Amino acid sequence: MARIARNLGGLLGFALLWEVAVRTGLVPERFVPPPTVVLAELGELVAQRGFLADVLATVLAWAIALGLAAAIAVPAGLVLGSAPAVRVATRAVVEFLRPIPSVALIPLVVLLVGSGPEAKIALAAYAAVWPILFNTVYALGELDTVMVDTARVCGAGRARTLTSVALPHAAPFVFTGIRMSAAVALIVVVSTEFLAGAARGIGRVILEASSGAARMDVVLAATLVAGLVGFAINEGLERLGARLFAWSPVAAGAL
Repeated sequence: MARIARNLGGLLGFALLWEVAVRTGLVPERFVPPPTVVLAELGELVAQRGFLADVLATVLAWAIALGLAAAIAVPAGLVLGSAPAVRVATRAVVEFLRPIPSVALIPLVVLLVGSGPEAKIALAAYAAVWPILFNTVYALGELDTVMVDTARVCGAGRARTLTSVALPHAAPFVFTGIRMSAAVALIVVVSTEFLAGAARGIGRVILEASSGAARMDVVLAATLVAGLVGFAINEGLERLGARLFAWSPVAAGAL
C-alpha cells in the first residue's frame, strides 16, 4: 500500500504541474487540456455503457493475446532451450522475425483476417511471444546440470525432466517474461484498434475523438483509461508473482 501511495503521489505531482503549465499558458489548452478537464471528461466516459464495452473489448483481446503468446512461447522456449541443435537451426528465423514491429504487419494481417478482433489479437500475440520465449530459453541455460543428471539417474526421461525439473526452475523467469509481454500486448492492442479502425476498443475511441472536431479531452481521457488498465494489470501480476514465487530469488529481484 505504501508503494501504491508513493506512485499516486507522483501522479498527483505530475498532474499539478500539468495543470499549472496549461493555466499559465506555457502549454496551449487547445492541444493539451488541463487534467481537471480531462478528469471531468473521464467521469462522463465511464458513465457511458458504450465506452465500458470498448474497454472490455480491449481487455478481452489483451487477455486472449497474452494467453496465446504464453501457450506458444513456453513450449517453444523449452524446446529451444533444451535442444541446442534446434536452437541453432532456428536462430536465423527467430532473429529475422523478432525485430519486425507488430504495427508494420497491420496491413498484411488486415488483408488475411480482416480488421476484426482477430487482427489485434494476432498482432498482440506476435509481439508478446518474444519476451516470454527468450526468458524461457535463458532460464534453461541457467539450469543446474546436477539437477538434470539427478533426474536422469532416477530414471526420468527427457520429457519428464523437462516438465518436472526444467519447467519449475524456469517458472519465475517465464512469469517475468509474461509481465513484460503484458504491457507489450496492451500497447499493440490499442495501437491496432487505432490504426486499423476497430469496431470496438479504446483505440477506436481515441481515433474517433481525434478526427473531425479533434476532442483532445476525450483523447486524453481514453488514453488515461488505457494507462490505468495497464497499471492495474501490472500491479495484479506483480502481486500474483510475489505470492507464487516467494521462494525464488529471481522473482524477488524482478518483482
